Amino acid sequence: MNFPANLKYTKDHEWIRVEGTEAYIGITEFAQRELGDIVYVDINTIGQEVSQEDVFGTVEAVKTVSDLFMPVTATVQEVNAMLDSQPELVNTDPYGDGWMVKITLTDPTEVDSLLSADDYQLLIGA
Repeated sequence: MNFPANLKYTKDHEWIRVEGTEAYIGITEFAQRELGDIVYVDINTIGQEVSQEDVFGTVEAVKTVSDLFMPVTATVQEVNAMLDSQPELVNTDPYGDGWMVKITLTDPTEVDSLLSADDYQLLIGA
């Protein structure tokens, strides 16, 4: 499995790629493999500030629905529109075209509390 070193990770299997005061969030390769084929991504928090570890949406796989947890306190700026017609991008390209939301960080220091790629791999036993 792939865990890019330039990302930070959560214990709930989300990743975040910070670009200045903005960031992109998705789920890890491990998470999408555990869920199976993704059939729908439901995010209704555009324009809302979501606190760290609060639910910002759900992802639906063939056999289950899983909550998506915000890695840091942030305002949701954009949802990846490609996922409306191609939710399988979460499976095929979880760190690229399968990103879920673009956010504006409220408190950039919260990123420091997240897991490194090495720490995340230890968490999942990879």
